[in-house]
Amino acid sequence: MLIGEKILGINLITGGLGFLGRNLAKNLFALGEEVIIFDVLKDYKFLRTLPKGIKYITGDIRDPSQIQAAVKNYQIDTIYHLAAILPPHSEDNLFNTFAVNIQGTLNVLETALADPMKKVVFLSSIATYGISLPPLVNEDVPQHPRNMYGVTKVCSEKIGEQYWRKYGLNFRAVRFPPILGAGRKDSAQSAFSYLAIREAALGRPYTINVAADTRLPLLYIQDAVGCLISLQGADEKVLSRRIYNIHGFSASAGEIVDTIRRFIPQAKFSYGPDQAVMDIIRSWPILDDTRAREEWGWHPKYNLEEAVKDFIAEVRAHPEIYH
Repeated sequence: MLIGEKILGINLITGGLGFLGRNLAKNLFALGEEVIIFDVLKDYKFLRTLPKGIKYITGDIRDPSQIQAAVKNYQIDTIYHLAAILPPHSEDNLFNTFAVNIQGTLNVLETALADPMKKVVFLSSIATYGISLPPLVNEDVPQHPRNMYGVTKVCSEKIGEQYWRKYGLNFRAVRFPPILGAGRKDSAQSAFSYLAIREAALGRPYTINVAADTRLPLLYIQDAVGCLISLQGADEKVLSRRIYNIHGFSASAGEIVDTIRRFIPQAKFSYGPDQAVMDIIRSWPILDDTRAREEWGWHPKYNLEEAVKDFIAEVRAHPEIYH
């Protein structure tokens, strides 16, 4: 609540210079909240795109003293814990992935225990489920991750739930499918979905590494941000669990291409399918987000067409950032 000149809330975003973190920071700041980004990176290109009132701390999530100092010095109310090493890099150095993704989560949770009023909103992933799944997966389906990234997310979920049970820490989490939006820089299996739109918006041809009928679940960046903020604000009394599945929409590579061409008719695409990539994508289920919708009112605002339109507009407005 805004009282006089008091800020609505004071938020720390770990991994805040990442794709999701930057967008979350902008949206929270626009709502009148104070935002502090905590990140080991120094990506000044993206720092320049953030409102001047957003604060930035260079910090390493692996060092508990650094996260403790940030939370104490800024009197943080909510920690949005997004910092993680993503695929494929998460599979290259397992010790560092463990240190960042699991030990980093433990450091955040321990820090939050200093004040029982603090909330921790944690980002998990569809990668926690693995393969050989039913087409629609809810929170009750067993998790059998197939890569280190998924393993670290499951472990972090379980640690968060334990801190809630044992200490009463207000830990909340969501499992997202791949996120679509301008500014993604990773090379995960779903990368073709954002690269196709970005390259078309910049007037460049693009070769898609899956077949046209390869379908995947997606969540547009603005919906991802809205979801995190909505979960943070949800009344504790309506939550039946600590972790929720989230879904935006699903689309095939061909549908993405067709949608892009509605806005950029001259866009040039070709296909060079990689069977290994297609096998992984085709193993991904649709996450059943019924509980999130019914309990705390989650619902996506962007379908494929609206997402592509907004994505193209963003790239064209700031080509110097996304080139």
